[in-house]
Amino acid sequence: MKTENNQELRATLSVGEVARRSGVAVSAIHFYEQKGLIKSWRNAGNQRRFRRDVLRRIAVIKVAQRLGIPLAEIGDALAALPTDRTVTADDWKHLSELWRADLDRRIDMLTGLRDQLSDCIGCGCLSIDACRLRNPWDELGERGPGARLLEPDAE
Repeated sequence: MKTENNQELRATLSVGEVARRSGVAVSAIHFYEQKGLIKSWRNAGNQRRFRRDVLRRIAVIKVAQRLGIPLAEIGDALAALPTDRTVTADDWKHLSELWRADLDRRIDMLTGLRDQLSDCIGCGCLSIDACRLRNPWDELGERGPGARLLEPDAE
């Protein structure tokens, strides 16, 4: 019995070990678990334990975050993968294909903004019709007088 328990301990990781090996803070690991991105269980001593494949899931999470993928989208993508095995190269290929179109769209948008940046004097204008960055084609002027936000999600 004691040998089985020792093998179980070696086959799993504590939250501290996950943090050390992944380079992610314990609080982030708890947050990822709360959001359903990773899973753990409690052993007989009420200690949180993780399967070793959680390290690969955390690596995927960190790379996706670095690409600017929102955690909700990361969670949706990870939820589509089997939870009983390590994320594979084929899994990553599938995930990266899901995110590629959005990344391409954001790159195009940022390139356009960069190319127009020299025309901007950074004055904070919100309704001037000459600002191609903040108010292209005077879209804000069509919404009425006064300051308006350009980002549709912000309203």
